[in-house]
Amino acid sequence: MNTPNTVSSVISSDRVNGTNVYNPAGEKLGTIDTLMIDKLSGKVRYAVMEFGGFLGIGTDRYPLPWDTLKYEPEMGGYVVSLQREQLEGAPRYARDDYPEYTDEYGRRVNDYYGVPYI
Repeated sequence: MNTPNTVSSVISSDRVNGTNVYNPAGEKLGTIDTLMIDKLSGKVRYAVMEFGGFLGIGTDRYPLPWDTLKYEPEMGGYVVSLQREQLEGAPRYARDDYPEYTDEYGRRVNDYYGVPYI
């Protein structure tokens, strides 16, 4: 018996890229630029959010621990418990300045958001 899968908890990464990210008040913070996947476990570790600038120019990339995001179907995007002001001191990098995701860098990102580093 072959039934269509109309509701799924699985999504292709190319459909996540460009998805809006909101704070709990519904204010748009940015969009998902890319996902960072752990090579050994195959699990998503970070959603890198594009934030700031104008029309993609001058925007920075903010790695958000995947566990800090919650998908909200009625919003058509992800919600993260952050305010814009909290992003001012958050770990980030410019589009052309891609960091190495070492354990040290991962701990710094996770510590900022209060998420245990695995």
